[in-house]
Amino acid sequence: MSTREPSEVDALADAYTLAAADLDPIFATEIGLSGYDHRMSETDPDFHDARDALIRDTLTKLDAVTPRDAVDRVTVAAMKERLGLTHELHEAGEHFRDLNNIASPLQGLRDVFDLMPTETEEHWSNIASRLSGVPRAVDGYLACLREGVRRGSVAPALQVREGIKQAGELADTANSFFTGFHREAGQSAALTAELERAGAAAAEAYGTLEQFLRELEPDAPAADAAGRDRYRLWSRVFLGAEVDLDETYEWGLDELDRVAAEQDAVIEAIAGTGAGIDDAVRELDADPERKLVGTAALREWMQSTADEAIRQLNGVHFDIPDQVQRIECMIAPTQNGGIYYTPPSDDFSRPGRMWWSVPPGVEEFNTWREKTTVYHEGVPGHHLQLGQAVHNRAELNLWRRLVCWVSGHGEGWALYAERLMEEFGYMDDLGDKLGLLDGQRMRATRVVLDIGVHLGKPAPQRWGGGTWDAEKAWELLRANVNMDAQFLRFELNRYLGWPGQAPSYKIGQRLWEQLRAEAAAQAGDAFSLKDFHSRALNLGSLPLSVLRDAVLDTTS
Repeated sequence: MSTREPSEVDALADAYTLAAADLDPIFATEIGLSGYDHRMSETDPDFHDARDALIRDTLTKLDAVTPRDAVDRVTVAAMKERLGLTHELHEAGEHFRDLNNIASPLQGLRDVFDLMPTETEEHWSNIASRLSGVPRAVDGYLACLREGVRRGSVAPALQVREGIKQAGELADTANSFFTGFHREAGQSAALTAELERAGAAAAEAYGTLEQFLRELEPDAPAADAAGRDRYRLWSRVFLGAEVDLDETYEWGLDELDRVAAEQDAVIEAIAGTGAGIDDAVRELDADPERKLVGTAALREWMQSTADEAIRQLNGVHFDIPDQVQRIECMIAPTQNGGIYYTPPSDDFSRPGRMWWSVPPGVEEFNTWREKTTVYHEGVPGHHLQLGQAVHNRAELNLWRRLVCWVSGHGEGWALYAERLMEEFGYMDDLGDKLGLLDGQRMRATRVVLDIGVHLGKPAPQRWGGGTWDAEKAWELLRANVNMDAQFLRFELNRYLGWPGQAPSYKIGQRLWEQLRAEAAAQAGDAFSLKDFHSRALNLGSLPLSVLRDAVLDTTS
């Protein structure tokens, strides 16, 4: 790795990162900065105003600084795009309606505890201190939601109902995460008592939140659609690029048909002519070689599959740094069915981790469904992508390697990585191939659903005609996504309440594939896929528009 002296731009980016971490300790924990775990973030309107003031001040300084080299030019472009969009969201008052079933403060104030270390007495003391701040944070969040009510800016009724359910679960003292997760900590009597008091107070605060949401529900808007203006803004946030939403919707319809036809061919190869997806699934699920029993077996399989991918890809298709060759596969403490990745801390003391949140009572797992998921979350997916950025300290400042995360870049890369493993010959097994296509079909479905519902676009006759709405979206999902109905309902509610996020995966994959084609055309016979990947990954996560300019830049 080359060495590079930090520049004035780097100093500005680092200063912004540290100021943002001091302002928002949850953010600091999420990006892996130590020294903030004992503090809980403020969440009230004043906090949002203070964060916006920091952003505006940093944007002013970025306008005045002169980039020294290509690295600086990318940093300035990315920071202006990211911070500028965050300012737009603040101006639009989005924090006053920030409530959904998966990624709002309701979940964030609880989920941060999953990221905190628990090995020592000091770690548990930090947890107790942060836990004691939950009631104040809930109060601040309520102040924002109340201001939203005053402004007539309220989350849709469906998301309010989801919030009531989740807040109620966290408010149930006997079963709340807040009162239970520390019971096996084995700490001193004094610290245990502190954890119990703080946990009970946190649960009580969520009871207050639940009651507020119950009172809010009758007046919450029934419509789920975000509308074109809000959707366009959120699409830019999640992609880091502006796309033609109407063209992308039509592409989504075509892509859904294309992937469905590809999947049908695999189904026929597995289960015979005239077979359907259910026939192929039954045949694959009946194969004992593809079955895992118990979460211990699941974790072991995840770990061995991820480790094997690293061993086989390293030095052949990628040059993987030593620190990035370690990944930990974990069974998550939550039980909502999600699978996700958390990046390493800046010093790699906390490794990159792949988490599987197993629903209650689920004890059997089928490897054919999930091999592509391990590649998505591990290598060459998120773990390689994010670990490579953290490792590249020589070129990437603190903001570039830890803070800048763009869903279309990250999730688009992970979907591209799944197809890449197919290209490299790792998905030739028909079951694994069906699992890959099942995921790709779901992601194409989400493009159609998300843009269709939130923009109120006309639905094709085969999907009910008229205008897209939640009911038609449900039928579209049921016809194209092979998932348990309860999990599928959670997913639909997620799409309805988080506009623009779900399509960023597939649209991001499309933009990655377009960039690869452009880079290959630009380089001609000199094009190297391995070099293209190294160049792109060493840039860290970027807005996709900035990534394109940086990769195709011939002046650096």
